[in-house]
Amino acid sequence: MYLEDKKALADRGIVQLLAIKDADIRLLSLYQCAHAVDKAIHIGGAFSATIPMVSLFYGGIIDLNIEEPTATDQDMFVLSKGHAVATLASIYADLGYIDPAMLDNSRSITSLLNGHPGPLLPGVHVATGPMGQGMGVAQGFAIAGQRSPRFDVYAVTGDGELQEGSIWESVMYAGFKRLDNLCVLVDNNGGQLDTVNVLHFPYQGLAGSFASFGWRVLEVDATKYHTVYAALQTFKYGPRDGRPTVIICKSTKGYGGFSEYMTNHKVSIADELLRQESGMQTQRRAAAEREFCQFVDQLTADESSADIVSLLGKQARAMGFTLTQAEGRVVGVATVPASVKPRKAPVRDKRVQYDPQRLPRLEKGKAYGAHKVIEQAMNAFAQDERVVSVDSDLASTSGLQAGVGFVDKGRALNVGVAEANMMLIGEAFAILGANAWISTFCPFYDWKVLRRIAVGHQERLEVIAAGGWLSEGHGIDLTMVATAADLETQSNGATHMGNDDALLLNEAAHVRIINVSCPQQLLGVLTWIAEGNKGIVYMRTLRAPAPALYDADFRFEFGRAYPVRQTDAARATIVTSGRGVYEALDAADALAAKGLAVNVVDMPSIDSDTIVALYRAGTPVFIAEQNNGYLWTNFRKVLFERESELNTWRLYPINTASREGLHYIHSGTYTELAAHYGLDAEHLSHQIADILNQVPQ
Repeated sequence: MYLEDKKALADRGIVQLLAIKDADIRLLSLYQCAHAVDKAIHIGGAFSATIPMVSLFYGGIIDLNIEEPTATDQDMFVLSKGHAVATLASIYADLGYIDPAMLDNSRSITSLLNGHPGPLLPGVHVATGPMGQGMGVAQGFAIAGQRSPRFDVYAVTGDGELQEGSIWESVMYAGFKRLDNLCVLVDNNGGQLDTVNVLHFPYQGLAGSFASFGWRVLEVDATKYHTVYAALQTFKYGPRDGRPTVIICKSTKGYGGFSEYMTNHKVSIADELLRQESGMQTQRRAAAEREFCQFVDQLTADESSADIVSLLGKQARAMGFTLTQAEGRVVGVATVPASVKPRKAPVRDKRVQYDPQRLPRLEKGKAYGAHKVIEQAMNAFAQDERVVSVDSDLASTSGLQAGVGFVDKGRALNVGVAEANMMLIGEAFAILGANAWISTFCPFYDWKVLRRIAVGHQERLEVIAAGGWLSEGHGIDLTMVATAADLETQSNGATHMGNDDALLLNEAAHVRIINVSCPQQLLGVLTWIAEGNKGIVYMRTLRAPAPALYDADFRFEFGRAYPVRQTDAARATIVTSGRGVYEALDAADALAAKGLAVNVVDMPSIDSDTIVALYRAGTPVFIAEQNNGYLWTNFRKVLFERESELNTWRLYPINTASREGLHYIHSGTYTELAAHYGLDAEHLSHQIADILNQVPQ
């Protein structure tokens, strides 16, 4: 028998085993529906994704270390179309990632199994659900997987999801980066949430779209196992030419279900219909089981096929089956319940290893550009291979690419103007344990992407706190360098002006906002981040050079304010941050010349204790900031939480919303803008003097 014939026979048997596993997985998905808190399931997309996912996980394609899901020498999987979570959960229960008991009471407040997947579940690395984002994270994994240790990355997306623009940012960049270790399976089921039988925007030449961005395209009939399995084998074992691979899996919504009801998106299935559907899936399994047993009988009769029979037995065991025998014949394929396999992830030491002597030496009073400070610091940090940066066409203003790239250009990425893609790649490296840095203009970060990243980070922290599968150090370390904060954008126009970004992100959970004033403080923030385990940091930096205000021994602490002008005779205090600190200091000098002493407090991050102490001191507090009132908002929040009574006359907000209300700032030089909003030293001193002259000492 020729080797080609033997391979064809072996593949035929494996495909028959996959068909048996198909029924097992669908039955588990139906079980989830029957026992969910809302008796509902995203059935249509879960069922159409079953053949691609079963082929991937059980066809000997993806190499996984289920015992150690965070090990870096294994393949990665991302379910970008998170609505297919039922299929993923069924597979993970069958493989032993999770206890099958977790399939009960899903989506309840006590369950770790939600309506979309996330790191609450062992082996799930990315929280997905919002469309178009998981594929970008998979692309980031693939970039990491081209370094040592090398690994492949698989992602499942849907044709409805391909309507999201962020998907195509990832498609373009993956082709450009020649990520031939990336395989994306598109569940091309032709439907979506609102219209399950047709896409709102049908694709004309989907294969050509991917090909035009440098992808290898395989189109298959995903209603058959042998076609999907063969395509996956082509990716895994065939020659690679630098192109990422997309397998377009043509199917229909809910394929594999018997009842037409299974074509819907999310449904509650009546008990009677569940029993009917489960019964027919059980019959389908029995038929597939008989077919396999008959095939093995035929092979056993041919002595030259003994090696094929042995291979199929091994493959069956790998799939979680045991072949039952009677009188020397295979008569059944039984599913062996899997034990829960993942061990607790080892603790990650997230401290960046670097030589402090390589850090820049900054002289107090001398001016430095923030991007140059970052560049020099990154020269030191990037000696640790876990430091990775991603810019989006603004590398010249961040210093990241120049700094990291000086050490290792492979870890200094630039995605052009694709900010969403930048964030997704940064998240991917952070998930893998890197200290990841990304950068763009303050208002250019994608809130929808950030929110999902923060959800995943929260789930990681919850698992760590509960003693689950993740240990200390498995949160993500992702720093967003936001350039041109406050009025620093100057003449670039309202679309680029960072006067509302801090307030917007103030409402995003798990985001630590830092508004940096001077270069020495910036260096302190950078070394603080390098200590590791700082989570998601939004660091707003100055664009124009500024003199160092602090001594060389400055140490940054998150949640701490820093007095930069202090006298016992002070009539009031100015609280500010960023470029506003320089204006406040000059205003304090002008006021002192008038016999009015004031203190100045630099509050780069919210210091609740200082806010309360300033209020209780009984002297006026001027909260001056070059944005719509980030500090002022937090003053109110803290004082309402901590004080039983408030005398609001002690508090005077001076910000860009004080004069004209919430709005977007247009173009102008820094000098013009600061004067217009009363935030330069001259106008600040006049406003404060007018008020203090009316307040009795």
